[in-house]
Amino acid sequence: MNWLSWLGDFFSSPDRRTGPNAITQRIAEHLLFSGEALLYAAVLAVPLGLLIGYTGRGTALVTALAGATRALPTLGLVTFTVLLAGVGDTAVLVPLVALAVPPLLVAAVEGVRGTDPDVRDAARGVGLTHPQVLRQVCLPSALPTLLAGFRTATVQVIATATVAAYVGLGGLGRYVIDGLATRDFALTAGGALLVVLLAVGAQVLFTVLARFALPPGLRARRRAR
Repeated sequence: MNWLSWLGDFFSSPDRRTGPNAITQRIAEHLLFSGEALLYAAVLAVPLGLLIGYTGRGTALVTALAGATRALPTLGLVTFTVLLAGVGDTAVLVPLVALAVPPLLVAAVEGVRGTDPDVRDAARGVGLTHPQVLRQVCLPSALPTLLAGFRTATVQVIATATVAAYVGLGGLGRYVIDGLATRDFALTAGGALLVVLLAVGAQVLFTVLARFALPPGLRARRRAR
C-alpha cells in the first residue's frame, strides 16, 4: 500500500505538471540524453560492425572487446570522465555510449554474418561490387538482428541514464536521487516507475519494428505457426 500511496502523491503533486521539475520536462531530458548516446554509439559501432561482419576479420576481437566493455562500471566511468572533462553532458554521454556500443557492434557483425552465402555469391555473380552487396543484400538481411541490438542498447541506456543526476544534470534520475537525498520516497518511487515504463515502451517498440523488418516469406511462416 505504501507504493500506491507514494505514487498517488507523486503524480498528484502540482510540481509534476509544470515547471522545471515537471514529468514532461524530465522525460524530455531523459530521452535527449538517451537518444544522443544511441546516435553516437550507432555512428561508431554499426559501420564498423557491418564491415567486420562482411570481411570476417576481427570477429574474435569484437567479442572480446564487447565483453570487456560490458564489465566497465558506469558510475566509475562517470567519475573518471568528470575528472577529465568536468561536469557536463560529456560526463554522462561517455559512459552511455560505452554501454550502447557493444550490443550494436555485435548485432551488426552477427547480422551480416548470418546472410546466406549463396545469396551473396549470386549477387557477386550478377556483377554487384562488394559495397553494393553489403548495402543491397547483407544490410536488409541483417536488419532484424540490428534492431534487436538497438532494442538491447536502448533499454540499457534508458535504465542507466539516471546517472545524469549524479553530476547535477536532469532526467528522470533527478527524481530518484533527490528523493533518496531528502527521504521523499514518493519522489523516488515515481521516478523509478517512469524509468521502467520508458524502458518497457522501448522494448515493445523495437519488438514491433523487428517483426516488420523480417523478410516477407519468414514473416508469413511465423504467422502460420
